[in-house]
Amino acid sequence: MSRILNEPILVFMFSLVVMVLSVLVGVFLARKVRPVQDDERDDLGLVINASLTLLALIIGFSFSMAVSRYDQRKNYEEEEANAIGTEYVRADLLPADSAAQVRQLLKQYLDQRLLFYTTHDPRQLAAINNETAKLQDKMWAAVQSAAKAQPTPPVALVVAGMNDVLNRQGYTQAAWWNRIPKGAWSLMATLGICCSLLIGYGSHKKGILLFTVLPFLVSIAFVLIADIDSPRSGVIHVAPQNLISLAQSLRGQ
Repeated sequence: MSRILNEPILVFMFSLVVMVLSVLVGVFLARKVRPVQDDERDDLGLVINASLTLLALIIGFSFSMAVSRYDQRKNYEEEEANAIGTEYVRADLLPADSAAQVRQLLKQYLDQRLLFYTTHDPRQLAAINNETAKLQDKMWAAVQSAAKAQPTPPVALVVAGMNDVLNRQGYTQAAWWNRIPKGAWSLMATLGICCSLLIGYGSHKKGILLFTVLPFLVSIAFVLIADIDSPRSGVIHVAPQNLISLAQSLRGQ
């Protein structure tokens, strides 16, 4: 299930096929097992309307959850760029040798953070995370040694800034791991299947082409939610605009 949720196009195809099959099962039940009686159609229509309302409500909540997580990832990208840029400026407060070392490490670190946002290869992502961890250790060791050699308030400010840089990376990683719970996806899928069954069961005519409209529309909603919720797949991504702008400004220095 995790693989499907990480690929929005698979979410669309899987949900469309399953719900169309559910419509066909409902049609089969209505024609071969237990046809709907005329005096039952009003009650069946009430059940279908209530089920569709509940499905729309759950889809709306899930869409809101996906958008909030997307906004969180976007905000942390901005905060991470601000933290790196601020620490680069604060490096002037260190001795000349330490300042040059910290600036060089921050440039390398910025390149790795850009790759984190733009890569789609899991193996490359693992290498990026390893290199990021190594650079974090080096940056912390650089400011730590400067603080031990010269424990002054300005140097303490640089140490606090480096701590902020490291924390922002952790917050960003947590935001990228924060996805819509699988339980919510299971609930949406179950409601979609039930609604498709009811619509197929309540169909009047033999042609069922019209009754595939709901599965198609619901699948469109599912793929949109999955696209927004998936950080690395689909077409909707968090573009590291602030990090790119920072990298362009630091290249001239």
